[in-house]
Amino acid sequence: MKATLFLLSTFYFLLSTLFGCGYTTHSVYRGVEKTICVEPFANKVDILSEDATSLSQRFRTYHPLLETDIRTAVINRFMSDGGLRIAKRDEADLILKGELIDYQRDALRYENNQEDVAEYRISLVMRLSLYKKGEEKPVWEEPNFIGDTTYFISGAQAKTEKAALDDAIADLVRRVVERLVENW
Repeated sequence: MKATLFLLSTFYFLLSTLFGCGYTTHSVYRGVEKTICVEPFANKVDILSEDATSLSQRFRTYHPLLETDIRTAVINRFMSDGGLRIAKRDEADLILKGELIDYQRDALRYENNQEDVAEYRISLVMRLSLYKKGEEKPVWEEPNFIGDTTYFISGAQAKTEKAALDDAIADLVRRVVERLVENW
């Protein structure tokens, strides 16, 4: 009886292992296209605002080469995702073009005195378009594609602006890859 119970439980264990839930960390992209070229992103962030009402609004915070960091993160995400391979422009089935159009750092929460900021939101706004090789009309366009994060500047959950920026880039990149492989 114990031997039969042991064999039966072993059988069910092996069966559940073989036909498990099917969870994967990769996308389920099943398109005909197998390669993608991520062109260098342009930087269109206006760091000087002529119509600003205060000096703090006129000269905005910006991180140099942010568009390059975003492109590198997109390429790395495609490489780890495995749904599409990265290729040179003349060898790629798809071409992703983009422009970084805004970097926003907004105060969300203030300390008790209502003057000191306790929490910020960083938002990265991009204009993206996807093209098939040899076609002039894009497959899709996103005029205001956003990745964002919030962060505290003090307390137990505090992080630096650079760490928060890395989180915003990761959020943006995740959304870009999801948009590309799941919804077009």
